[in-house]
Amino acid sequence: MSQIRFALLTSLALITIAAVAQEDRILVTQTLVHADSKADLLPDASAVKLEVNSKVTPLVSLTPLKPGGVQIAILIDDGLSRSSGVQLNDIKSFIMSLPPQTEVMVGYMAEGSVRAATPFTTEHAAAAATLRLPMGMGGISASPYFCLSDFVKKWPEAQGEPAKARFVMMLTNGVDPYNGSTRLSNEDSPYVAAAVSDAQRAGVAVYSIYYRDAGIRGGSASLSGQSYLAQVAEGTGADSYFEGTGNPVSLAPFLTQFIHAISETYVATFKADPTAGGREHLLRLKVSTSTPKLKLRAPNEVRPGNTEAIAVAGQP
Repeated sequence: MSQIRFALLTSLALITIAAVAQEDRILVTQTLVHADSKADLLPDASAVKLEVNSKVTPLVSLTPLKPGGVQIAILIDDGLSRSSGVQLNDIKSFIMSLPPQTEVMVGYMAEGSVRAATPFTTEHAAAAATLRLPMGMGGISASPYFCLSDFVKKWPEAQGEPAKARFVMMLTNGVDPYNGSTRLSNEDSPYVAAAVSDAQRAGVAVYSIYYRDAGIRGGSASLSGQSYLAQVAEGTGADSYFEGTGNPVSLAPFLTQFIHAISETYVATFKADPTAGGREHLLRLKVSTSTPKLKLRAPNEVRPGNTEAIAVAGQP
């Protein structure tokens, strides 16, 4: 064998090995995408542009969620004023209105964690029955962002069952007491940023309704809390709801918007290369569409290898 031929075969072998190694690195990754249409338009995958780390990346599929592929965690700040009890019926009605196959749980945020009143269940009446008055001690959550981080890291996974799309609805004032001043000029909280990052790693869309707790009387604290909740929502591809700096008369309109948003959510599947930092590295994500009157919302970052309701098409 000539030296030239040997060199060519060696180069070809190295290229093949490199290609196989690169393919082994690639991880099928999924993320939730909310399609907000003003004209009842459905997103067309061919009109969707996905950028991962500023690089256009092909979509493998864009699939609508099914009720059986959804989990909803309702997290209530235990520091809310006990007068918030007037809203319990709205939350109960919301739980009872969920599609039968959708799993729901109720938890209370206190002392930096979530105390689950019920596990995820399709027994909606049982979940609704666990609702109670908040303890009404201002600041008892320590920080709602401590609670959120702890919860999404420990999100229970059903062994042997397909992955499900994960949604959180937080009812809280959103104030981070550990970040010092509540002035809007002091809005770079490391604890809020950590909660966003943890939710992105877990593939959780975090919605919220602003509601003052027993220790908050409005003013800059209210604006600070709303700003933080908006940051979490934007970072996870979700939305935050509030009615000025006061408490909403009813939660029903916001909960209706929330369930409508879930019904307009899709699972985007693509292939990601996690070489920069391994599986725990977060990749920057941007999703857009050329379809008029259609706006897409997705998390700012995603962990390569995340799955969201992998058996969506076959769910009931």
